[in-house]
Amino acid sequence: MKLNIGLDQDTLKQVNELLNALLADQHVLYIKTRKYHWNVSGPSFLEYHEFFEKQYKQLEQAIDEVAERIRTLGGRPLSTMEDFLKYTSLKEDKSAEIKTEDMFKRLLDDHEQSIRELREDVSKCEELDDAGTADFLTALMEAHEKMAWMLRKYLS
Repeated sequence: MKLNIGLDQDTLKQVNELLNALLADQHVLYIKTRKYHWNVSGPSFLEYHEFFEKQYKQLEQAIDEVAERIRTLGGRPLSTMEDFLKYTSLKEDKSAEIKTEDMFKRLLDDHEQSIRELREDVSKCEELDDAGTADFLTALMEAHEKMAWMLRKYLS
């Protein structure tokens, strides 16, 4: 059934494509954060372990909200690892061993890249007159800005 919400089919298609790319990025970042949660070690293990857990839980919630936004706009969210890896702009971390400081740096880089892309996506949604998705993406961008700020504090 076609939606009748004031956005034409081409606009809905474009918005759902950018949301699916975002969904792919969120999944890759989630998996990377979860990996670091499982593999962090050292004298501050518990603090870092709990910090990464807090961040991956925020990402898990964002993933669900992005997928639900796609469904709200009549789209179908990506749902396989193959698709997530195909459409993500982030790099999967395949390293076996990684220093704790590098974990923080890699996550910070990914959050900052996500923030830059979200800024572009907000502008695109505004151009398409989709205020709802622009607002949704702005809130998600702000969440990434806060997560990045927290990561940055561990690198100061």
